[in-house]
Amino acid sequence: MTTSTAPVDVVLPCLDEAAALPGVLTALPPGYRAIVVDNGSTDGSPDVAAAYGATVVHEPRKGYGAAVHTGLTHADAEIVCFLDADGSLDPGELVALVAEVEAGARLAVGRRRALSRGVWPWHARVGNRVLATIVRRRGLPVSDIAPARAARRADLLALGVRDRAFGYPLELLVRAADAGWTVVERDVTYRPRAAGTRSKVSGSVRGTMRAVRDMAAVLR
Repeated sequence: MTTSTAPVDVVLPCLDEAAALPGVLTALPPGYRAIVVDNGSTDGSPDVAAAYGATVVHEPRKGYGAAVHTGLTHADAEIVCFLDADGSLDPGELVALVAEVEAGARLAVGRRRALSRGVWPWHARVGNRVLATIVRRRGLPVSDIAPARAARRADLLALGVRDRAFGYPLELLVRAADAGWTVVERDVTYRPRAAGTRSKVSGSVRGTMRAVRDMAAVLR
């Protein structure tokens, strides 16, 4: 359950995650409200999300950052969380991230710990490690470019993250470092994706390279 009585909005960027959504949405803690941002699914994801009580928003511009930003603008809770909709992360672990924000952190992020061998392909781990090293050199002590995060809505909007592709999470961390934010990183379990879904990033070397390319553009 939440650490306060205030509701928390959870933004779930979504592209063909119909097989994963039932498990993800039913695992949300009480008081955590799902905003599923559909980014052009062809597998019926919006209908599944609506059937499980989520607010469904459509974002026609392709890109992770576009979906995340649209979800943020549709949220109205003071604290907003972000989570992949593929079933690889436990929504229940958002509670600990929200608690960190309520305790004073400006941003709380998940540090993925793979549940089993093969969950996190080598190319995705290497790309993530390189980018996290760059962020640490900018003074932010994180080891993961995390897909699970929590922050206050007003803070995120004021930060002005501009990337609308895969560079969004990295730009968020870079801007947070430059702004002197207190950022807390906590372990979260990284599980196999739900059967019937496929990663747009870590599922292939090509996907990982595309994400690294977008994130590298942020640093330039």
